[in-house]
Amino acid sequence: MSRFTAALAAEWRKLTSTALWWVLALGMAAYLAFVGAAMAFSMTVAPEGQAPPLGGLDAALTVYGVLNAVGYVFPLVVGTLLVTTEVRHKTLTQTLLAEPRRGVVLGAKLVLAAGIGLLYGVAGVVGLVAAGAPVLSAVGDGAFLGDPQVVRALLLGVLVTGLWAVLGTGFGAVVPHQVAAVVAILAFTQFVEPIARLALGAVDGLSVVSAYLPGAAADAVVGASLVSQMGDVDLLPAWAGALVLLGYAAALTLAGRLTTFARDVV
Repeated sequence: MSRFTAALAAEWRKLTSTALWWVLALGMAAYLAFVGAAMAFSMTVAPEGQAPPLGGLDAALTVYGVLNAVGYVFPLVVGTLLVTTEVRHKTLTQTLLAEPRRGVVLGAKLVLAAGIGLLYGVAGVVGLVAAGAPVLSAVGDGAFLGDPQVVRALLLGVLVTGLWAVLGTGFGAVVPHQVAAVVAILAFTQFVEPIARLALGAVDGLSVVSAYLPGAAADAVVGASLVSQMGDVDLLPAWAGALVLLGYAAALTLAGRLTTFARDVV
């Protein structure tokens, strides 16, 4: 067994030794099921005499886009916990004594984060489709689950969820204090970025800046954006959005390698 494989196996054992990872996955599925059903209803039902906000394929894409629009906090948190939990419980020292190559340890955490993120993406899609699709079929124009655009959006949503988990691991390496990292993630994802995207999108000349925020980049990859439906916000091409997300993940990982993972073992 290579050093990297051994490190990856060790990271897997540490993650699965507690119930938190699957509790978060179930929580993500349940949360997206609730939000998906609520969104599907609000997008397709309107007071008598008024047209619904969206219909047809647009409504379906917006509902299924909720996977990335509101669900990305879960993979971000679990990715962050891969680092911050070890710092909090002071097991990072033992990890680095067992595998002195810091890059190997951090790389194993990143690979595990990507895999767990994909798993979270699948869980989110299951919850979202299970609750949102029946509502779209019952009160809307249909679930459109066989439409190529919908299939593409769901598959890319799973992929982006994996990227969010990797980004979370990089963030955890930069901000190793667990409480501070989780609070920062919640504040940024639930308040700071949504407000910033809408505010920047409303100012001529600054709307292009909002497209480079992490959530907007992820929306560009998926091709569906809840925030864009709320304002005149342009998205990057899908390939550019993927590069922006990868750039954030790479920058955070490098910063974490040069800070938290460069400190002396004590």
